[in-house]
Order: sequence, then C-alpha cells, then structure tokens
Amino acid sequence: MVRAYVAFGANLGDPAAAFFEAVQRLDALPGTRVVARSSLYRSAPVGVAGQPDYLNAVIALDTALAPRPLLEALLAIEHDSGRRRDFPMAPRTLDLDLLLYGDAVIDEPGLQVPHPRMHERAFALLPLAEIDPAASIPGRGAVAALLPALAGQAIERVPTPADSARHP
Repeated sequence: MVRAYVAFGANLGDPAAAFFEAVQRLDALPGTRVVARSSLYRSAPVGVAGQPDYLNAVIALDTALAPRPLLEALLAIEHDSGRRRDFPMAPRTLDLDLLLYGDAVIDEPGLQVPHPRMHERAFALLPLAEIDPAASIPGRGAVAALLPALAGQAIERVPTPADSARHP
C-alpha cells in the first residue's frame, strides 16, 4: 500500500456534492481506502478570469494501485461526473489531480508526480497541510515551509454540513 494524495477542485454544478461523491468513488476503487479528507476551501480560479470560484480539497488514499492505473481511475471518475475539456483551464464539474504518490518522482507523458505546480498553489498545499502537517514534496521540501510564500493567494475554508456533524 502506498499513501497517495489527490487534489479535488470544482466550480460548476454543486461542487460540495461532487466532492462527497468523489470521496465515495475513490474509497470504492480496488485496493484503495480513503484515510483522510480535508475541509473544503474556496479559491479564485488561477490563470483565468470570468469563472466562478472553485471549491478545493485534498483526499489521502492508501492504495495498492500503481500510479498509472490510479491516474486512469481519477480520469474515469472525472468523465463519469460530466467533466469536459473544451479548452485549457475550462470551468469544471470535477477535477482530480494526483499530487503525491508516496515519495515517488515520476515524469512520463501524461503523468507527473509530484504534481508539477502544486508547490505554487495554496489551494493544494493548505488542504494537504490540514490532513498531513508533516507532508513533504519530493524535490521541494516540507509543505509547511512552502506555505508562507503563498500567503498572498486568497483562500478560505468553507463550512459544510458534514463539518457540523463532525464538530458539534
């Protein structure tokens, strides 16, 4: 089993419902178990204007799937949720990115781990730090040490009904 971290993002439809559905779908993958999920965070789209804000989160998995089959499963979940790729940076009903796969460094066509831009994005690092404060990005360092450089990126935690059930 390998600990993998998957970033969730959505800005179309009902992103909160898409998140909870994604968690269930990931937990149902063969040889895979969801072991943690962050809170939801609201952030502005990066690199594009005129789109709704995103809801983002990070999900931790223990998985027996190899990186490529895991990526293919993530893409299938996106597709099943109605994800369309009409143009680069298009708004989306669901986006699942493989951030980390253990301490592996992979650079293959269509598969780069660690995710090549995660260290530049508060919407990936803050939720990751929430569920694994000791997380480290191979070749970049500790997530906690990288976060201060992203302090200018607007991101806010969004309370959800599940939060009130967990935190009376």
